[in-house]
Formats: sequence, structure tokens, C-alpha cells
Amino acid sequence: MFFPGVKFPVSAIQTFCVHPLIFCQCTNCPLTFFPLPGYSRAIDSNIQEVSTMAEKITGTTVLTGLLGSPVAHSLSPLMHNESFQTLGLDYAYLCFDVGTDRLKEAVEGLRAIGARGWNLTMPDKNLMCKLCDKLSPASEISGAVNTVVNDNGVLTGYTTDGTGYMRAAAEAGFDLPGKVMTLLGGGGAATAILVQAALDGMKEIRVFNRKSPSFDRLLHIAGQLNERTDCQVNVLPLEDTETLRKSIDESDILTNGTSLGMAPHTDACPIPDSSFLRPDLIVSDVIYNPRQTKLLKMAEETGCPFFNGLYMLLYQGAAAFELWTGQEMPVERIKEKYFSK
Repeated sequence: MFFPGVKFPVSAIQTFCVHPLIFCQCTNCPLTFFPLPGYSRAIDSNIQEVSTMAEKITGTTVLTGLLGSPVAHSLSPLMHNESFQTLGLDYAYLCFDVGTDRLKEAVEGLRAIGARGWNLTMPDKNLMCKLCDKLSPASEISGAVNTVVNDNGVLTGYTTDGTGYMRAAAEAGFDLPGKVMTLLGGGGAATAILVQAALDGMKEIRVFNRKSPSFDRLLHIAGQLNERTDCQVNVLPLEDTETLRKSIDESDILTNGTSLGMAPHTDACPIPDSSFLRPDLIVSDVIYNPRQTKLLKMAEETGCPFFNGLYMLLYQGAAAFELWTGQEMPVERIKEKYFSK
């Protein structure tokens, strides 16, 4: 099966190359091709995609994107490109699978071509700090960057994960500044929440983490926050369950910043049992798959108000979007299209 006399520009053929094709060397056409059996429908679909992309991408389209590895699963392109289209912005968001071994070269390339900015996911967040020209206070303290803004070649690093968490909490109806938090974990998500919550005016944060290399790093971050904010921060061993119970009893909110309970290990939980909870305790979990972790099920059974990490994901993206464009992401539309059950 073939398309007699159909000629395609090289740019279109490059798009088609995700499908197996057989090309023939014709004398009077750029490229004439013979699809393998079963691929005609895919090719028809790709022809339509080329036409659609041609309408969206212009000579002035502003580039944004995501660097990390892996990135193929990311929801970010859907969120950002939908938002650009909704607001009529000539921007595009792409994913680039780049690990730390190639991050420096990728960043210099993006700087050179004038990309407006990009997000970072693991494993690139910490190294990106060293590649920025300037850092936000949250990135400077946490040592991590998940959003870069390129202003005429000057790269400023931000971390919007903590901002996303605080906005998600407010969206759920919880005013956290001035309150006491027990925070579980010392990884990227937990650290971002710790730093932003302290900067935003939490009264006290007790961080519980296993004795590991990250424990000393948390102690260093806690020292900086105690010096630079009015929030009192203490770092304690997660193995000390009695101290953990006492801390939760004295807290307004318990936040799980660990991966315990994330699919496929949904039976895991960061606290021993539901006796650590009480009905007036706010419980939150950064995990959004599943949407209700074992911890949140315990919270619901105890009568605690609770929220998961789904809107933290949304609002960290919304914060990056605003840094790049100066406009608010149309979050209600994004919620309806990508975050509804």
C-alpha cells in the first residue's frame, strides 16, 4: 500500500519517523514512501498532527519545557500547553530526557537559544542550583531548583513545590501560617514544604526523618531557617515513635512528605497506627497515586480533615507558569480537564 505521487517535506517525514516506514529513492520527488502494513491509519493521524502543530508553532513561539529522567510520564506538557492555548499565548512546552551527566550542556543550549524557562525533575534539581546565576531564597536554602527563568541569558532558579503545597492547603481551606506542623521525611518534596512553610510564617515545624545522609542536610537547613525566619525548626529521628506521637499530639497538622504509601506499595504507612491521630488534626499527604493513601484512610476513619498531593502538583506548575508568562494559569480549566476523577 502506498500514496502514489504524494510528496512530503523533510520536516513532515521527521515527524513520521516514529512509525516504521520504507522509503524509495525516486528520481523526481523529495521522498515517496511505502508504509508497512497496518500503519496507514497511524500515518493519517500523524499527517493531521503535523497540520495541527503547524497552526500552533510559529517563528516566534517561546520555548519552555521539562528536564529530567525519566520524563515521558509527566503531566506537565498537558497542563502548560493547554494553558498557553486557553490564554492565546505563543508558547510551547516540551519534555527533554536529560540526566545529570548531560544537564550542563542542555542548560547552556537552552540559554543560548533563548528558551524562556524550564522545569526540573529528578535527578536534576540539586545540580541545577549550581548552574543558575541567581537563586530565590527558597532554592538557596533548600539547595534545589525545580523552575528556571531565563531573562536575556540570566538564569534564576526557583523551587515552586513548597509554594504548590501551601496553595493546595489554602485551597483545601486550611490557613497554615502561625500553626505547628509535624513533617515526615527529608527528601525533595518534604524539604520544599519545610522551607516554604517556614518562609510563609509557620510557627513551628518538627521534621522527622530516618537517620541517613539526608539527616545532617536537614539539620543544616533547619539552622538556616532558624536564623532567617521566625519559625522554630527541629529535626528528629523518625525511629523515635514516642517523640513522634508527642509531636503529633501538639501539632495542628501532620504532613507526610515521604513515598510511604505510594503505588504500588499502598499498604505502607509512615505512622504505626491510627492511635497517633485525633479528629481535630489536619492530615496531608504529598502522594497523589493513590489519591487516598493508607494514612489518609486512617485520617478519614478518625474524622480528621485531610488532603492529598494532587493539587500540590497543579499549583507548583501554576507558580512556574506565572513566573514565565506573568499571567495566572487557568487552573479551573486544568482541574476540570486533567485532575477530575
